[in-house]
Amino acid sequence: MAARVLACWCRAIIVLAFVTEAAAFALELGESFAEHKNDGVWLVDFYAPWCGHCKKLEPVWNEVAQEMKASGSPVRVGKLDATAHSGIATEYGVRGYPTIKLIKGDLSYNYKGPRTKDEIIAFANRVAGPAMRHLSTPALFAHTQSRHDIFFLYVGGDSKLKESFTQVALEMVVNAYFFSTPEEVLPANVHIHEAPAALVFKDGTYYEYDESDDGDLATWVRRERFPTFQAIDGYAMYAISDTGKLVVLAIVDPMSTEENHSRLKKLVEDVAHEYREHFHRDFQFGYVDGAEGYMSNLLMSDVEAPSLLVFNTSSQEYYLPTEPLLSNQDLLSFINNILDGSVPAHGGDGLGQKIKRMLFELKATITSVFRASPLLACVLFGLPLGVISTMCYWMWTADGDYDEAGAGGAGGQRRALAADDDSSDESGEEEPREEALQEGVREGEEALQEGVREGAEEEEEEAASKAGVDESDEAASEKPAVEKKTD
Repeated sequence: MAARVLACWCRAIIVLAFVTEAAAFALELGESFAEHKNDGVWLVDFYAPWCGHCKKLEPVWNEVAQEMKASGSPVRVGKLDATAHSGIATEYGVRGYPTIKLIKGDLSYNYKGPRTKDEIIAFANRVAGPAMRHLSTPALFAHTQSRHDIFFLYVGGDSKLKESFTQVALEMVVNAYFFSTPEEVLPANVHIHEAPAALVFKDGTYYEYDESDDGDLATWVRRERFPTFQAIDGYAMYAISDTGKLVVLAIVDPMSTEENHSRLKKLVEDVAHEYREHFHRDFQFGYVDGAEGYMSNLLMSDVEAPSLLVFNTSSQEYYLPTEPLLSNQDLLSFINNILDGSVPAHGGDGLGQKIKRMLFELKATITSVFRASPLLACVLFGLPLGVISTMCYWMWTADGDYDEAGAGGAGGQRRALAADDDSSDESGEEEPREEALQEGVREGEEALQEGVREGAEEEEEEAASKAGVDESDEAASEKPAVEKKTD
């Protein structure tokens, strides 16, 4: 029994040690990283402890670290708390969390792809090595072709084209693989017009760069680094926006068994491949999972599946067909009508759309917070509303107390007058308007007569004092004088 317990304890210790070691593969970096950044190549996750996306990435990041170490990769995987070491984060231009960077000495490369183990490892292996790798044998060429769905190849010796190709590789190694090879290494089924040449291998075939038709080399590489027809998500749409292309999207449910979903997807794919030479410079073709709601968020409205739209990544406008697309010719006509400007555009990036986007994202943020953590949402939004409501209540009640205390003042007088008006209205004793006017006229006439009478008496008294008349004569003459003036 004791031996069995001891064996269980040993197994538990071994498992715990393995788990601890696996978690420790992603080194926790600090201020000393500035001194050791030149010690090899580093793949670093800049994170914030409170960031939800960072917490979601953490197990994936440990898997990346574990696999990179197990494969013998020279890339060292670490993570750094950007809030605790803000100086280092600022040095590398970290503005959001999580931020993934591959650091080679004084150079750093941002990762902007899906946060999955395979995609992150592919990025690290691609960027850690030389920007352009040489394929010296047919076996190396065959191995490269079997490993990579898309890659760019320079064929030939030293030339101006090779210089341009090398410069583009240095700038875009984050996004694509670049190789070089002599012409004799090419397999028999690959033909070029003449060396030197630049090729892109994708979709099970290859395409040769033509400066007269394709423009400068960097633009051609940006345009051709995507499959002719592909699945579209937020990361892919962001990357495609760098090309300025319009995106033809079949919005379908890949899990649906209904024929109209698969039929629309195949329709778009067929046009993409059959008419590639006509549209590949201006359009990118693909499909998006309508069940994920990505397009509804992008367009800020409900999008039904299956359906088709063409999205302009530069202006944020989109185009919708007015008739059902039942054949390749229907889709071709729709695309050509977009090119000649006869299809009306929806959406855009004007002021109205920006305000709508702001309100839409605010609503989406509040909704997501309530769904993820109702208690936290109640605290974040309920507490400010409660404080504002309490302040408004105090202000209202304070005004009422002041009026009651100062009833003898202006406030009290106003209420007294209001009360008088209300009581007169309720009793119905308010005089008619014409009767009030007549009463005012009579009072004015009486006041005028009284004033005239008093003035006449003063004049008579003054005249009598000057002439020396007696009071009887004054009384005799008073009445006619008054009557005369009154008339």
